[in-house]
Amino acid sequence: MFASPWIAALVALFAWWFSTGAILLVVRYADRSGRHLTAVLSMLPLAGLGGVGFVSSMGQTTLGATYIAFASALLIWGWLELAFLTGLVTGPNRTPAKPGVPEWERFIRAWGTVAYHEMTLTAALIALAIGSHGALNRFGFWTFAVLYAARISAKLNLYLGVRKVNTEFIPRALTHLPSHFREARINWLFPTSVTALTFATACWMERAVSAGAGSVQAGFALLAALTALALLEHWFMIVRLPDEKLWRWMLPKHETLLKEGPDAVR
Repeated sequence: MFASPWIAALVALFAWWFSTGAILLVVRYADRSGRHLTAVLSMLPLAGLGGVGFVSSMGQTTLGATYIAFASALLIWGWLELAFLTGLVTGPNRTPAKPGVPEWERFIRAWGTVAYHEMTLTAALIALAIGSHGALNRFGFWTFAVLYAARISAKLNLYLGVRKVNTEFIPRALTHLPSHFREARINWLFPTSVTALTFATACWMERAVSAGAGSVQAGFALLAALTALALLEHWFMIVRLPDEKLWRWMLPKHETLLKEGPDAVR
């Protein structure tokens, strides 16, 4: 059953929704208790489990190994995102944006809000790429790579300006972050981002079709669905739809928290 590309797509959809909600839930409780370090450290075994699953699945081409690789990449990514949302790994700049500064200074200040985390993600991406080089199963690496590319694209679009900047889920440690975003009808990067994500989705789908039935087809279907969700989240920046309702109902009442989106999971 799980070899079906349709089942794989549904698994990716559920994993995207559930992992985003789980991260938001942990961050919300950390905000309420003030135990951000405890929250991150308590989730560290899941990141370790992701690392073990990633390594153990690389040399296997079974259907189970494909799903393990996908889930392992999500666990690693999710823990790194949790470290960011709790404010433990962000950047040297923790102050709101200054109005009226030159564009180059605005960019440097915005980069300073996320610098340490982006460098950590880049280091993790490089480590996974090197570690899985020549492996039989690289679906874990490609899953992490899709999340990484989608995150960078989303952050750049938020910086350049989008129609909808969702501030409902901003965590306390990142209340300064939205001031570095910009609201605009559209920016020059957005068409390139959605075109690239659309092309990537089509490529994964083509690989899934040409692979035939089996673990490889399921793997490419997982990647296609994940990339399509990243594309959808980009469109949510332009089209004013209440996508936050997907997670609002499952979270305890609180003032602020940030939805990272795909790129949350993402």
